[in-house]
Amino acid sequence: MSTVYRAFDEVLERSVAIKVMHASIAEDGIQLERFRREARTAAKMQHPHVVTVIDAGEDEGHPFIVLEYVEGETLKDRIRRCGPLPVAEAVAYAIEIGRALQAAHAERLVHRDVKPQNVLIDPEGRAKVTDFGITRSLDDAEGLTATGRVLGTTDYVSPEQALGEVVTEQSDIYSLGIVLFEMLVGRVPFRAESQVGVAMKHVREPMPDVQRLRPEMSAALAAVVERATAKERKNRYATVAEMLVDLEQALAIEVARSGHPTGEATSVIRALPRRSAEIMPARWRSPRLWAATLALVVLGGALVVVGILMKAEEDKKPVAGKPAPAAPPTNVRLTAAKDFDPGGDRTEHSSEAGRAIDGDPATRWSTENYTQGGGFGGKSGVGLYVTAERAVAATQMDVWTRTPGWDATIYAADKPGEAIGDWGKAVARVKDIAAKEQIQLDAGQQPRRYYLIWITKLPDQNKADIAQVRLLGPE
Repeated sequence: MSTVYRAFDEVLERSVAIKVMHASIAEDGIQLERFRREARTAAKMQHPHVVTVIDAGEDEGHPFIVLEYVEGETLKDRIRRCGPLPVAEAVAYAIEIGRALQAAHAERLVHRDVKPQNVLIDPEGRAKVTDFGITRSLDDAEGLTATGRVLGTTDYVSPEQALGEVVTEQSDIYSLGIVLFEMLVGRVPFRAESQVGVAMKHVREPMPDVQRLRPEMSAALAAVVERATAKERKNRYATVAEMLVDLEQALAIEVARSGHPTGEATSVIRALPRRSAEIMPARWRSPRLWAATLALVVLGGALVVVGILMKAEEDKKPVAGKPAPAAPPTNVRLTAAKDFDPGGDRTEHSSEAGRAIDGDPATRWSTENYTQGGGFGGKSGVGLYVTAERAVAATQMDVWTRTPGWDATIYAADKPGEAIGDWGKAVARVKDIAAKEQIQLDAGQQPRRYYLIWITKLPDQNKADIAQVRLLGPE
């Protein structure tokens, strides 16, 4: 239908993606209207897990859409490269995709082509849904699809969609369930010699037992896959919101089983709402889920008994000189961010500095583009420092960047220095920084309010950026 180009926006100095409709297809009025509808549809949704539409129009008869450029890979590429994903990470991606679909459904829109190829993984590890080319409005009785015509990819198509019946939000739920199955198992559930054969298997054949194929996953998660991919819509989740509740609780179970979250599950688990009163919602009707929850309750009771016995034994021992257990680090509120360029004109995109602590990884502070003379044009580096709400002996700094590969030294001080030498002893050094870097700080027990990220080597792009900074330390 179209060709997508990577382009450079010379006004805002950023890469973008431009989707240009093929000229032969543009002559088809229905296809042209579908292309225009894609732009209008995506433009309605300003959501962190939906690829942003920046502009749309036509140039000399060539319709185009300008989209946010997402540097990374598709979810399909990741599955091909890694095989089955870690269980908690697969659930985290399903949650992010589900949140994007929830935003679309709130606009009365059905995606109709949910598949890993239409999910992009950005440098921060987040999933972003794209390609709303065959989206249909639930308020449009006629739509742009002839009766009985199947649109979508047959590997992920819902039974009703395969039969050419009316498509609703539940069709997207089915497709998301198939995507989750593929992330967990490493392959799609049905294969055949033709696309029609695959579509008919979605209609007629039962889903493979996902827990048999991935034994380490919980019965709770298997129940979510089972319900999302039910053939009959009456047995399927009615809304994405319902599925998200169960996915979030399944993620909590998977993280508890594994001991700690990894990958994108780390970010998602931190944002989960507290649902302590909903450990076993009534809508969890699957016997598997009841069994899993009962097992967890029994295990929890056993752990409580063991804990009481251990505490009784511990109370018998002398406690003199016994160190108190260290409290886990917590997020430190950052109140300001400031660029730092002591060797130059003392300004380095000052207006962008606040973006590094605005809570939105889609925005960023960046250095200037150093293309003359190598390095920093004679300077030893440039940087950005953040101000903590209170003085704290920070133990960790998390940094997100869209230009990985740069080196930096981290400093902590009671007050910001005028020159790099005023910042004192470094508390950390990092080389070849990753898109998401957790930096352990050696600041001793001395609380500080100012923390500087001093960039000493640029990546191949001759510029570096910081999308988000997070500081952790004791309460």
